[in-house]
Amino acid sequence: MNDQTISAGSRADLLIAASPDGMILADPGGTIQVWNEAASRIFGVSADSAIGQSLDMIIPERFRQAHWRGFQESMQSGRTKYAGKALPTRATHAEGRQLYVELCFSIVHDRGGVIIGALATARDITERFLADREKDRRRQERQRAQQQPAATGQSGNDRSGARGTSDK
Repeated sequence: MNDQTISAGSRADLLIAASPDGMILADPGGTIQVWNEAASRIFGVSADSAIGQSLDMIIPERFRQAHWRGFQESMQSGRTKYAGKALPTRATHAEGRQLYVELCFSIVHDRGGVIIGALATARDITERFLADREKDRRRQERQRAQQQPAATGQSGNDRSGARGTSDK
């Protein structure tokens, strides 16, 4: 079989399946229609379990109201304010643990221009996010430690912290 014999639909299915990023297509009501293997790996939910379910299964409860408000606005306007942008956010894994994902969105239209849903690509950035947070925490601690002597009036100290004195 060569590229000439693969239909456009089959080609799209192959691309979605092979994507290293999670690919999730939700219809205008927010019901999951497409869920690839990478999405299963990231969120811990099989395609069979995810398809037909609400996006709520991966959205932390405290973010749902804002999510659905933005989702409905996008479905009505046919645009998303996040087009072309990667949005780091929190998500929920099937085991209940929080993870950090980077999401990219697009609104999908059929050939006639009718909105058929929203496509999100997802990348797990939990490890990178936590490492960056730890690096920031250590940097802030160093900055506080460097500012502390100045705040206690110990400027002019030698390296040991002892103040210089004059015998005169």
